[in-house]
Amino acid sequence: MPEVDSGLLRRFVQNGGIVITFVILAVVLTAIAEPRFLNQLNLTNVLRNFAFLAIPALAQMMVMTAGGFDLSLGAVVAVSSLITAATMAAAAAMMPGADVAITFLALAAVLSFGAAVGLVNGGLVTAFGLSPFMVTLAMMSILMGGALYYTQGIPIYGVLDSYISNVGRGKFLTLPVIMWIALGVIVLIVLLQRTTVLGRHIYAVGGDARSARLSGVKTARVTLTAYVMASCLAGFTGFLMTARIGSGQATIGTTLALETIAAAVIGGTSLRGGVGRAELVALAALFLTVIANAMNLIRIESKYQTLVLGAVLIIALGIERLLQRRDAGG
Repeated sequence: MPEVDSGLLRRFVQNGGIVITFVILAVVLTAIAEPRFLNQLNLTNVLRNFAFLAIPALAQMMVMTAGGFDLSLGAVVAVSSLITAATMAAAAAMMPGADVAITFLALAAVLSFGAAVGLVNGGLVTAFGLSPFMVTLAMMSILMGGALYYTQGIPIYGVLDSYISNVGRGKFLTLPVIMWIALGVIVLIVLLQRTTVLGRHIYAVGGDARSARLSGVKTARVTLTAYVMASCLAGFTGFLMTARIGSGQATIGTTLALETIAAAVIGGTSLRGGVGRAELVALAALFLTVIANAMNLIRIESKYQTLVLGAVLIIALGIERLLQRRDAGG
């Protein structure tokens, strides 16, 4: 009998039983405690906010799976929002009416910025053996400080009206366009993890970099790629957020580093690397989004929401550790 229980427990943990249970409980309890949760307008906002957390959470998962951390993702989101607004404003003055071209020009600028940040982060980690925590913390400080100095806390306007209406407020099949974009990103990351050589190499490097190197995996290149992909995804998130808020703002994404790490860990991503599944991290992002929405509906002050987020993260870590110990001893 203990062997059966151990096997069931192992499958429960590996298949995301913890995060699925969390999501179901969060939705049911929130709907019972606050009927407004099931209002169509509120559910639409939940799905949009889910998209804004799910994409950078997948970015964090990529880096963590490769054995690192990226605390600069929130800052990349903020600066990318500024770049989007500034690029659209400047391009619209030179190419009035060319909204599609201007939108893709802004996207190219954002992705280029993200790639540059990822190259710096990954390069410092791989070439000099520096701590990912300290490197990305320093990058976060540089980017946030630069953004606040440049804007003086004032939003940058000039975002195209068509971009705001079609992407930020747009719907497809009654659901937000931004949510469909997030689902597309989730599918792409799942395919990358399960069907590509790069995906397998990221797992290998995060699981045991030395063994991966001896097996012929170019560990430095894989780690660098993970950081570049993560920063590009964060930049893309800032690009999408700009459509929602209608301006570039240096203050968005201030708590995103904690939120993305929480989503990754609750979704089963190992803090030691080598383990992480995109679909489970997306579910964890949905769970955190529902929790945040519930707290807003019952009017819990924002300063307490961060406290709740930290408590949820600690509880998730504790449950996972207890289950793993029981499984190992079973």
